[in-house]
Amino acid sequence: MSSLVLISLAAILVWSLIAHRFERWGVAGPAALLLLGAATVAWDVEEFGEIIDSGLAEKSVEIILAILLFVDATEVKGGVFGKEGKVIARLVLIALPLSLMLALVSGAFLLPSTGLLVIAVIACVIMPTDFAPATRLLRGRGISTRTRQILNIESGYNDGLISPVFGMSLALAVFWSTISHTPDDELTDSAIEKPLEQFLAAFLGAVPATLLAIAIGLLLGCTIGFAVRIARGKDIASAVGARYVMVLLPLIAYGIANLPVFTANGFVAAFVAGVGYRLTRVRSSEESGIDHSELLLVDEVGVLAANFVWFMLGGAVLLVFASGIDWGVVLLALLALTLIRMLPVYVSLMGSSVLRKDRVLIGALGPRGTASIVFGLLAYNALPDHEGTIVLSVMVVTVMGSILLHGVVAPLVLRRRGAGRGDVAVPGSATGG
Repeated sequence: MSSLVLISLAAILVWSLIAHRFERWGVAGPAALLLLGAATVAWDVEEFGEIIDSGLAEKSVEIILAILLFVDATEVKGGVFGKEGKVIARLVLIALPLSLMLALVSGAFLLPSTGLLVIAVIACVIMPTDFAPATRLLRGRGISTRTRQILNIESGYNDGLISPVFGMSLALAVFWSTISHTPDDELTDSAIEKPLEQFLAAFLGAVPATLLAIAIGLLLGCTIGFAVRIARGKDIASAVGARYVMVLLPLIAYGIANLPVFTANGFVAAFVAGVGYRLTRVRSSEESGIDHSELLLVDEVGVLAANFVWFMLGGAVLLVFASGIDWGVVLLALLALTLIRMLPVYVSLMGSSVLRKDRVLIGALGPRGTASIVFGLLAYNALPDHEGTIVLSVMVVTVMGSILLHGVVAPLVLRRRGAGRGDVAVPGSATGG
């Protein structure tokens, strides 16, 4: 284990000891971890780049994302789309695809030297929302209870739905980049065998692999959820046992989906397992969601995993700034945080029960966080140097911009808006999406 990894573990340990006091002072955990990560990595940025470009780092962030997707799915209350089914369906089935297409078109215009397949990867990286870096948005004045609930549920679903699109786009981008950057005299069968296999698996098996992952996730999630409900009802299992189950289930779902015999999408399997587990666990129950006593452990594991992701972002910031940032990257990130999200959200909610001012608010409040960071790190790991650096740069600038826009500016605006209207702040929790 390298000294940088050990120092990183020690830094997160120290933060775990002091986090509570800093959060009481209004210092957001993700922002603090970002600064801590940058300070830790500053003495050897080159080694950090080698670490996150390794196979171990790739597998680690994949497992982290599988856990976070499962947590997102289990924390939703109500039916498949929570208690706002029609609105959430509009947001994730209409607004999200429109946002991806707008991001693709904008990226092609602003980054003309970047291949279209790489831009498709960038679009998947910068569009998932996550309220972890901006929890004050859901707890402050000026935002209604219904809007808060819609944002929470949407945040829990959009990264799970983007993950199969991201996986296919990344495999296609890796194949094309390998072919286009390999000299003709070096373009041997062995040189293109692996990327060709990834390409064929992504292109020909995208739909079957996703459907298989859904089937695996549903079978595991529903079966285990039913078993836990029966075991808890007959006092065979305790809340502690149920907590262990919820930590192990996403790992099992991810692992089974990635077995060579299946080669399905592990992210989709973990996310769907969370949906299936939640629906069968609370079925015929008076509760609309899983009890906090059972969610506690997997939620804390998810928070710890997310802490590592935000810590790695700090190092990625130094890596990106050391290589320089193009103006097109900055403009694309700015558009992603504003018009590319706001316009599709507003259009998708036209004719719905959501008021006009709330449509604008929902579109404006779309922080980027953990899923974007993980997708960006995976793309950086898989793509050749130049393309990987571009994706990492767009991710870093987008998430940094989101921390400023949604973590600092938006809460101030909402506080003034709420004070002017005489609203009362309502405590709320944010799912990490």
